[in-house]
Amino acid sequence: MGGIYHPHETVLLKCIYRLKDSAALDVKTLSKESGLNEDSVRKAALWLSNKGLVKIIVEEEKTDSLTNEGIKYSKTGLPESELYRLVALNGRAEIKDLKGREIAIMWAKKKGWIKISNGVVEPLSRPKDPDEDKRLLNCIAAGNKIPKGKLEEFKNRNLILEKPVKKESLAITGKGILEAELFLKAGFGSDAEIGKLTPEIIKSGQWKKGLRSYDVTLPAGRLIAGKKHITTIWAEKIRKIFLDMGFKESAGPLVESSFWCFDALYQPQDHPSRELADTFYMKKPVRSELPDKKTVDAVKKAHESGVNGSTGWMYKWSGKIAEKPVLRTHTTAVSARSLYGLKPPAKIFCIGRAFRNETVDYKHLPEFTQIEGIVADENVTFRDLLGYLKEFYSRLGFSKIRFRPAYFPYTEMSVEPEVYFEDKKEWVELGGAGILRPEVTNPLGVDAPVLAWGLSLERPVALMTGLNDIRNFYFKNDLRMLRETRVRV
Repeated sequence: MGGIYHPHETVLLKCIYRLKDSAALDVKTLSKESGLNEDSVRKAALWLSNKGLVKIIVEEEKTDSLTNEGIKYSKTGLPESELYRLVALNGRAEIKDLKGREIAIMWAKKKGWIKISNGVVEPLSRPKDPDEDKRLLNCIAAGNKIPKGKLEEFKNRNLILEKPVKKESLAITGKGILEAELFLKAGFGSDAEIGKLTPEIIKSGQWKKGLRSYDVTLPAGRLIAGKKHITTIWAEKIRKIFLDMGFKESAGPLVESSFWCFDALYQPQDHPSRELADTFYMKKPVRSELPDKKTVDAVKKAHESGVNGSTGWMYKWSGKIAEKPVLRTHTTAVSARSLYGLKPPAKIFCIGRAFRNETVDYKHLPEFTQIEGIVADENVTFRDLLGYLKEFYSRLGFSKIRFRPAYFPYTEMSVEPEVYFEDKKEWVELGGAGILRPEVTNPLGVDAPVLAWGLSLERPVALMTGLNDIRNFYFKNDLRMLRETRVRV
């Protein structure tokens, strides 16, 4: 025998040999005769065809199927039938009362069911079978033939669409006949061959009687295995980078108080980002619990009159505004909570969801993933911040990194790191960073300098994977994108 065969190949080849004198050996017939399912028949046929044992014959046939309108009328009946019943029931109908039924009127008149005189529609001879067309449409849906005249009428009315359908059949070749006869003579492909080893077969020595051969060069179907989401893969990579750099992971609630989301970060209570246009406020719960009175009073003082000689924002701070619950607008709220009672030195990071009332477009989402890192230490400086940022982005996979001055309400000095994307040949800003102001750290009981930085996850991941629209990550549920996008981490 001239090759290595899958058991499905031997079964199918012997089946085709047995039926070689039959007129049609289509996939459905061979599936029934061989006991293989149709997908297995197709795969085995392709393998046998590659070996020259069978020939796959592809013919194109035309078949009739219902359009959406045809499907509708197969359930309700044609509009002229409904119109005739309406007119016949009342004996007559005014044209002005039949607006929207112009097509039904035209066909009912053409079929001789009604007459129109002086704006009045009256019934004529009753159709022999008002539901005939409905029944014929259902015949087409079931794959049955209907009279040629009716078929043409339905096509002209766009109720039927003629579609080409490929029909595959198999025929055994001369080489295939010789091989099949060898199979039958040698008993090849019988149940005596072992295709799966088990502990029992190994112990009994039954495997010595013969193992089924496999040809690993045969074409095989694509395996669609489960895999992690692209953003999950990158979040795990970033988590590992932080942990390798000696950071400890922290987390916080998604529903946060305005105190931790804004006030503790020295953001004034009349800041535009607190407006409904930017922030999601909660109806329930009605209010959030604030921390101890000493901390609240210290934050209030920082806002009203400042700390360490600063002037603050010079307005009357409101505890009621600070109690308002929000969906956290950034994971910096987690950093603020982490600073509360913190004993330096410490390095903390957070990867979590944040929410903003954004207009959805190719680079903005109302819900996104944000990444935060803070370092609290007596001896750190702005140069250390740049060093941490350079190390972080280097480990993320970027070789060219630069920094430019920036402004953020709760850091001073502030900086925006930029990285160079080789594929796009351009510099892209990927976050914000700085040294937290004393107005942030002092009320929370931290006297040491605190370095802080953050970035969104979706935007850099989209750039690194070649996606131009971050909505693709969540909105379209595009399995093709998830399966085919290669993630280099």
